[in-house]
Amino acid sequence: MHGVSSDLDELRAIADEARARPDVDVALCVPAILIERAVRAAPGFTIGAQDVHHAEKGAHTGCVSAQMLLDAGATLTIVGHSERRDAQRERNEDVRAKAEAALACGLDVILCVGESLDEREAGRALSCVTDQLAASLPALPERPNALAVAYEPIWAIGTGRVASCDDIEEMHAALRKCLIERLGPAGKNVRLLYGGSVKASNAAEIFAVVEVNGALVGGASLKAADFVPIIDAAAQS
Repeated sequence: MHGVSSDLDELRAIADEARARPDVDVALCVPAILIERAVRAAPGFTIGAQDVHHAEKGAHTGCVSAQMLLDAGATLTIVGHSERRDAQRERNEDVRAKAEAALACGLDVILCVGESLDEREAGRALSCVTDQLAASLPALPERPNALAVAYEPIWAIGTGRVASCDDIEEMHAALRKCLIERLGPAGKNVRLLYGGSVKASNAAEIFAVVEVNGALVGGASLKAADFVPIIDAAAQS
């Protein structure tokens, strides 16, 4: 819940820098009220949403459908972010329904999964996160690269703490195995993103980890000066 129209200058700056690195896919998922203005501010740059409702339409006051997001100019959406799973009590089946609705409408989807600190300290991180993925995963869409999975350890979001490279590699390997088991050979091509206090100082190290295909960046995406070095690290990886 960051951003008003005066922040669009930062978005323009990010978009300009991203265009200079065509070998890296870059997008910003902005608040729903800014989607249309963001699309106008940076023509041709990928703009996404932070959430979507599973229903096509109806009595869902305050919610936004996939068709509404498309109409505003979004081309992708995040679903299942830990903050929504926690604060809005979203269940795995809710997340799956949202992903299916978005994909059916033509939106790409970033599906988030991640464990709490208690689950990690109890030695249940791998089982918790792979169970979460299996229960949240939609059927694979026909469009290549329409689905990505973002691993975000909850204890590392906005805290400055980052999972070790060994922890990330272990989790991403488990997620890849789960994807292949659920989706068959197509599961090999689903992009796996890491999220959790990704910043310029650690991006290159994270991108070097096996099975890390990108990042879901939080606070560091709010300013071009913080985000562009992460794009650079991706381009060099």
